[in-house]
Amino acid sequence: MLTLYHNDMSVCAAKVRMALAEKGVAWDGIHLDLRAGDAQKPDYVALNPNMVVPTLVHGDEVLVESNVICEYIDHAWPDTPIRPSTPVAAARMRLWMKQLDDSVHAATGTVSMCIAFRHQYLKRDPADFQAYLDKIPDPVRRDRVKGGVERGMDAPGFAPAVRRFAKLVADMDRALTDQAWLAGPTFSLADLAYASYMIRLQHLGLDDMVTARPRVADWRDRLFARDSYRDGIERWFNPHYLDLFAQHADAARPRAKEILAAS
Repeated sequence: MLTLYHNDMSVCAAKVRMALAEKGVAWDGIHLDLRAGDAQKPDYVALNPNMVVPTLVHGDEVLVESNVICEYIDHAWPDTPIRPSTPVAAARMRLWMKQLDDSVHAATGTVSMCIAFRHQYLKRDPADFQAYLDKIPDPVRRDRVKGGVERGMDAPGFAPAVRRFAKLVADMDRALTDQAWLAGPTFSLADLAYASYMIRLQHLGLDDMVTARPRVADWRDRLFARDSYRDGIERWFNPHYLDLFAQHADAARPRAKEILAAS
């Protein structure tokens, strides 16, 4: 039995769904409404004390952390591997995935909150929002959410997050100079892990930094053309969130351009 606790628009859950689609593995899904606090309910916290998605339950095993889950999926279903076959390419793959955990994912949370998600929270009763904040176990994440909601693109973390993505895209451009994929000549977990982040940049109006670099834009287009992307990510797009992103992307685009020009 394979059960995935996930959310339709979560970038972390999306990459796990894409990994399962690459392998052709069937799974049962339990969708969590993150705005309703489903990830903070006791039954789920018992599975994932971090109160985030995804969580994969495979038989008696409970797995958390999306990059770890993706590697587990590749090991558990070894046919058609999505890990590079050479030691150097495998090391490159791990470095790309490590960047996500170290800083890129946090930057994604910041820009998503400051541009779009804050408008959902601003509609809530202040006491209800504070109760939600108080349940976030990580104080850094708690402060990031609070600042993003209260100050939007004026939050202190917004400009550094935009610059982090600019550096990421520049690093991708260099990596793709003489190879088709991030870690080497073949598609791997390094590429898969970034698919949901690339579409989030596009949805938020921050993809000018991608389209300005033809190699990165071509890589992204090939990534989005994979069946696993369509099955694991695109078909889960929530139209209400797409509308929310579209409403605020036009304001984010010139603000990001201003930040990058200043730096």
